[in-house]
Amino acid sequence: MELKLAKPLCFFDLETTGTNVAKDRIVEISIFKVHPNQNKESFTLRINPEMPIPREASEVHGIYDKDIENEPTFKEVAHKVYNFIKDSDLAGYNSNRFDVPLLAEEMLRAEIDFDIKNSVQIDVQTIFHKKEKRTLEAAYKFYCDKDLTDAHSAEADTMATYEVLKSQLDKYEDLENNAKWLAEYSAHRKTADFAGMVQYDKNGVEVFGFGKHKGKKVEDILEKEPGYYAWIQNADFPLYTKKVLTGIKLRKLNTKLF
Repeated sequence: MELKLAKPLCFFDLETTGTNVAKDRIVEISIFKVHPNQNKESFTLRINPEMPIPREASEVHGIYDKDIENEPTFKEVAHKVYNFIKDSDLAGYNSNRFDVPLLAEEMLRAEIDFDIKNSVQIDVQTIFHKKEKRTLEAAYKFYCDKDLTDAHSAEADTMATYEVLKSQLDKYEDLENNAKWLAEYSAHRKTADFAGMVQYDKNGVEVFGFGKHKGKKVEDILEKEPGYYAWIQNADFPLYTKKVLTGIKLRKLNTKLF
């Protein structure tokens, strides 16, 4: 089944130095863009992360320091990546919890104001887990009856994810062939930031999703404990989380002024 799209949909996958969204870096990115008319375009880039790749990470994706020492840094390719995806919705495998947040961090480090409020994000892993609860390799075998022989290369995982989503639409009649619907179906709890540290309560108000103030309104805490905001800004939190908190703080200040 071909995808019914109102705007382009970019499937993407990252290979990285690790799994810490705030600290780790991209070493490979692959993007496969499907247009509403079913035209397709793609590219894959190796990235110099400007830090050593831990051996345990290299053993997963097969990319070692020597493989990327002459490759561009993310800052050098950031505008190319951004221009390719800025008009699109996003899709990936475990992308809502990892790939999208980490990509946002890299964009902000490259001084690109990465914001996806006007796009939706489809997480194929969530659809898979809701339906079958297995891994990408198993999903590829289950839905496409193929072996994912080059797993953990960004390009192979990206293409497998694209094929799996199309097969999921063929298999499950209750899945709507609509990017917004699929994004909502594959979403976890709605959050204001990518890392889930700032969430929304049942009334759509931002609350902290971690720590001693978990469940409390962000505006209230920032007003009562200004030191808490300062601590977060100076600690090892994701840049996008800091950006969201700053926006909430400024919004509250503007409300007081006017």
